[in-house]
Amino acid sequence: MKSGRRIKRQLLVVLLLLGVFPPAVALAGHGVEDTVDTLPVEKVKQLIDAGEKLTFIDLRPAKDFQEKRIPGARSIPLAEVASRFNEIPKSGRVVLYCDCKPYDVADRAVFLEYRGYRNIFVMPEGYAGWVKRGYPLETTRR
Repeated sequence: MKSGRRIKRQLLVVLLLLGVFPPAVALAGHGVEDTVDTLPVEKVKQLIDAGEKLTFIDLRPAKDFQEKRIPGARSIPLAEVASRFNEIPKSGRVVLYCDCKPYDVADRAVFLEYRGYRNIFVMPEGYAGWVKRGYPLETTRR
């Protein structure tokens, strides 16, 4: 079903770029898993434990990122992805996470795919799912 998902993504990108629908409307009725590649929190942790290098992009507001974050994450707030996407590597797995609606993260993933990224994954449960499982966090000391 990957080709079906690719067609849905391409259609959504075209609609978004044409301004036909705002992102939330364009993605409505489709699960996040239907529109972007996802990695559940547990799978992300397994990959880390197995030694895979993942790049985490924290889409939460900068002040939230500064308080606590997934270890090694980079901060690019949701509203800044379009202007800062060149800071995101095009190699290796990149995991996007937030404390927002899954469709907001999926919208950014679709945008990045349109820009040529083929390594973007969304962690649907986001930061809250990571914290809920008691996985490690990095904090800024004051």
